[in-house]
Amino acid sequence: MLAVSDDLPLLDDLMPWSVAPLRLGRDWVVAPDERTLRSRWDLFVRSEGAERERLFGPTRSRTLSSAVAALPGRVHGTGPLARERGACADPVRVQYGPFDEQWLIPDQRLIDAARPELWRVADEHQLFAVEQGYVPKAAGPALTVSALLPDGRSATGRPGRIRPLYRRPGGLEPNLAPGLLPFLRETYGAEVSPDDVLAWALAAGRPSAAGCVVPLPADAQLWSAGVELGRRTRTLMVRGARGGEKPRLPGGRRPYVRAQLPARPRELRYDAEEEVLHVGEGGRISPVPLAAWEFQADGVRMLDVWFRRRTEPAEPGTLAAAGPAGWPQEWTSDLLELITVLALLGELRSQRAALTDAVTKPLTRDGLRAAGVLPVPDGARHPASVLDHHEEGPGGQFALI
Repeated sequence: MLAVSDDLPLLDDLMPWSVAPLRLGRDWVVAPDERTLRSRWDLFVRSEGAERERLFGPTRSRTLSSAVAALPGRVHGTGPLARERGACADPVRVQYGPFDEQWLIPDQRLIDAARPELWRVADEHQLFAVEQGYVPKAAGPALTVSALLPDGRSATGRPGRIRPLYRRPGGLEPNLAPGLLPFLRETYGAEVSPDDVLAWALAAGRPSAAGCVVPLPADAQLWSAGVELGRRTRTLMVRGARGGEKPRLPGGRRPYVRAQLPARPRELRYDAEEEVLHVGEGGRISPVPLAAWEFQADGVRMLDVWFRRRTEPAEPGTLAAAGPAGWPQEWTSDLLELITVLALLGELRSQRAALTDAVTKPLTRDGLRAAGVLPVPDGARHPASVLDHHEEGPGGQFALI
């Protein structure tokens, strides 16, 4: 196996513009379903005075009197929350940690650090690579990808880095080191797209204390095989978005609810022999491949994390404690889809390991420097100016960006 060294390129060398994770500041603004968020908002706007402040949860970044701009692409709520009486902004689907899709109220008054530069480039052409926080010897991928706006945190909440594939809306201006694509095209004697670079990073990237290491092969056939593997990985991680098909287990296998899930399940148990996932008392889903049950990110089992986020009780009397009375049907649909995604990703693990073992003579940072790809210009590490975006500033004023 190729050892990690200082001379191997990092993802930071290849995709230089990165953004810190979202910092929500309050947990009640995100939930596994839309109805919960709307009900929490209604409770909030019906409250008054000190009770409203308590429910809101002020921080140094956000209080009830904070005046902030609307998020890019949104026209909602720029006045102080102390006087807010309006309807809830339509929740948006986000990637909440790796492999968990939840809903967020897209109101910058509620979010300590929403990273507007990400919202500005989030569209139907964009993909977000999320570099996971490094944990020595922890099982799980070094890099994930999302078609949804990601929060940029690991399964245990560790901060990572968010790297959009494109610097501008419409799939314009790849977030790649200038000169990288021409260099790779010459090296491999074939066309290389921005998506190919991301696919290779998904297939071959591995964690290190310095960041996600992405060894680039000198061999064109190995590059082609890795890109194909990365494309399959990407399709699974984005769950069929961007023109792909929804993930399906091979051979006609498909996880089903064999016995109704209880309204308030408290634990998950797995029977490897029967391939059955027991959800609370009496609930049964099968077949659930062992690869899905064992799949980890950040060193923790993802099915456990997903389930715990929906069943752990919040502090009584807080907005986060407001939730559905039972187990919604959409949660079951999400769980069945997640089982399929994790099972298929687990099956690719051995192929990813074989790929990294095959990269015995990688291209080096010195080689990239000699080719003029490195060092990356400072401007490539900062967001591009998006001058055709009209945004509403604090108090409804027009914002110039």
